[in-house]
Amino acid sequence: MAINAKDAQDVWKDAGEHVQFTVLKLKRENPETDREAIQEFADRSQAIIRSLKIRDSNPQAASGLKVAIGFSNTAWDYLFPDAPKPKELETYETLSGPEYTMPATEGDIFFHIRASDEAVVYEAQTQFSKFLRDITTVVDETKGFRYFEGRAIIGFIDGTEAPAIEDAEAYALIGDEDPEFENGSYAFAQKWHHNMDFWNHMKTEQQEKAVGREKFSDLELEDEDKTKNAHNTSAKLEIDGEEKKIIRMNVPYSDPASNNTGTYFMGYSRHWTITKMMLQQMLNTSDFLLTFSDILSGQLFFIPSRRLLEDIADGTFK
Repeated sequence: MAINAKDAQDVWKDAGEHVQFTVLKLKRENPETDREAIQEFADRSQAIIRSLKIRDSNPQAASGLKVAIGFSNTAWDYLFPDAPKPKELETYETLSGPEYTMPATEGDIFFHIRASDEAVVYEAQTQFSKFLRDITTVVDETKGFRYFEGRAIIGFIDGTEAPAIEDAEAYALIGDEDPEFENGSYAFAQKWHHNMDFWNHMKTEQQEKAVGREKFSDLELEDEDKTKNAHNTSAKLEIDGEEKKIIRMNVPYSDPASNNTGTYFMGYSRHWTITKMMLQQMLNTSDFLLTFSDILSGQLFFIPSRRLLEDIADGTFK
């Protein structure tokens, strides 16, 4: 087989208007029962997605629902102990730099659901939960939203350097380097909490130097006009002169009354090693965004292809 976007789950840059990220942990009370439940979920989840695309009341957004479902390394070992494993799937462990860390947190099953209608997101998560509630507990549930013009919560255009949709396959989907898992993807989920009072008290010119771009126009600043740890410099990974890219799908979240505001970082990639190197580089350079942020969670998940989900549902992958 070759890379085929139609066989992939929704790992493209399409942040949606309403977003929900959910991380679940398996109770691990009965392996056989858990495997049977996951098989049923793998089957029913795809039918739920098809149904909701039909039920969507907004004719302009009939295909607006996008879903990615993934499993962590620990879940893979538990659910599919005798099955092969994606080559780069591992349990994410805390990364450290000279000043900051990116902590690892628990998680077995991951959902990234987005749509133009929050009711569709709600219904998808509700129906998914019917098949998993008895065998899982909730680690984290975060609701995100599209900010003005698709900007990050700090006010800058987000994802400027991410590959265009027409070029995304080569960066997002596993190819013939791991044939059994072609059209799958590695997803790294990480939740950031920002000190918005600190950020908002900075002058626009200071913010621009810290991000490396003009706030209004999104034009990149000259290197000499940026701080040494400007975000767009720290997050840019080059190997042998070639820039490496992933599919970034960052989403703001906020509970304004409790002053709980941040960014849910979502990175899909063909190679987890590329994402991991980007994260380590951000730490090594003390990316400016880290100076006013606390990272609350982080875990790696594998997003199977639709074909592999069918095999899991059929019980032929084990």
